Amino acid sequence: MAKYEFDIIVIGAGSGGLSVGLFMKQAGFKVLMISKSDQDIGGDCLNDGCVPSKALIHVAKLVKHAKEAEQFGMQVSGKINIKKVIGYIKSKQSLIREHENAAWLRYKGISVALGNASFTGKNEIAVDGKKYSGEKIVIAIGSIPRKIDIDGVELVSYFDNERIFHLDILPENILCIGGGPIGIEIAQALSRLGSKVTVVHKGATILEHDDPTVTTILLEQLKKEGIQFLLETEIESFTSATEARVKMKGGEACSIQFDAVFVAVGRELSLKSLTLSNANIAVEENCIVTDPYLRTTNKNVMVCGDVAGDLQFSHAAEFHGRLILNNLFSPFKKKLDNQHMSWVTFTDPELATFGLNEKKLQEKRIKYRKLEKDFNEDDRAVVDDYRYGKLILFVSEAGLFQKQKILGGTMIAPNAGELIQELILANTIGLSVKAIFNKIYPYPVASRINQSLITDLMSEGLTPTIKVLLRKAFQFFG
Repeated sequence: MAKYEFDIIVIGAGSGGLSVGLFMKQAGFKVLMISKSDQDIGGDCLNDGCVPSKALIHVAKLVKHAKEAEQFGMQVSGKINIKKVIGYIKSKQSLIREHENAAWLRYKGISVALGNASFTGKNEIAVDGKKYSGEKIVIAIGSIPRKIDIDGVELVSYFDNERIFHLDILPENILCIGGGPIGIEIAQALSRLGSKVTVVHKGATILEHDDPTVTTILLEQLKKEGIQFLLETEIESFTSATEARVKMKGGEACSIQFDAVFVAVGRELSLKSLTLSNANIAVEENCIVTDPYLRTTNKNVMVCGDVAGDLQFSHAAEFHGRLILNNLFSPFKKKLDNQHMSWVTFTDPELATFGLNEKKLQEKRIKYRKLEKDFNEDDRAVVDDYRYGKLILFVSEAGLFQKQKILGGTMIAPNAGELIQELILANTIGLSVKAIFNKIYPYPVASRINQSLITDLMSEGLTPTIKVLLRKAFQFFG
């Protein structure tokens, strides 16, 4: 008789949990997946994050493009029907939910328990009173939006990423609190749909984890669309359901009028219900204590996704899942290493970042070259009207017997998240910059900008000595 009922138990069925659970079942192991409800399967990404936000952004972009067509004689009139927008979002979620639900997982041979999970022992979980045991357990419960604690907040029409995709009425004036990726994406989408948007952010710039050179460009593009920004500003109180008192840099105060508030001030973990102490799992400052291999203080229990206290991206959770799977099967254990991580803020234009930034390179004392390229002379940027774009790359220093590699970088441009993919691949597998230089790009694809910047780098090799040698070669061989 087996010591444990399951080979592995996965608590949470979001991006990370599903990647672990599905592979383990495919590999022939007995798997239990636990989710609070059938609706929660798919995690924050499907239900309240990536999927609905990108559907909303898609609709908002269509509206923006329709209005831009007026310069060519088209006439666009009418107001957005927000119920139809929400209906579109839900229809796309439903399509994805067809393969992210309890019935589908059970069809695949995975046992599913729906309800609240809590540890009752080092290898034991109870779900609404019923106990299950597993040789290994993965905690992948995700995170929840952080609430604001401001006087009068109970008076306002309050939205966060768990509520904004259930709008019945499009607010005429909306106050967005927070200048991170979620706040900025939603602010632009609502503005394009017709809301007057004011963003209040306590930082000096938006998207503080990205390069200020490109975030400044994005900020200017968003301002051109009519979004108002109050940076280095904090909400002091809500004086009524439609008014907030704010304190700006230097101590100046003023009032802001609005119909609704959208809050995106970060995320936090909800660990209490797990009763982690029953499994000898240590917690410090509401974070699970882990080692570099994503193991808790109970080595049979691992963490995956937001609960790991690492980068809060769906693809980061998938990356954690791959690391966990490697370490379950290989004697060569891998530590968590984000030096090839990437992320995209899906505004228009998009802002895409990957690899090591300048601060990290300096901390690691890695020698590098910083390359920059404006898009103002790029043919595709000219015809598609995004000459404001910019690409920044960090490359290793050249050596006689050492290939020059791409260490990291960032880009701002429409579809930057797609344009930068080949650079991410080069960074991940250690390709030489010559791989980009030698690639044949169909003209005029937008990704030629990558080769253009590398060509600038290679041109630096045309020193006076090389030019003399080339002239002699031309005279002798030409």
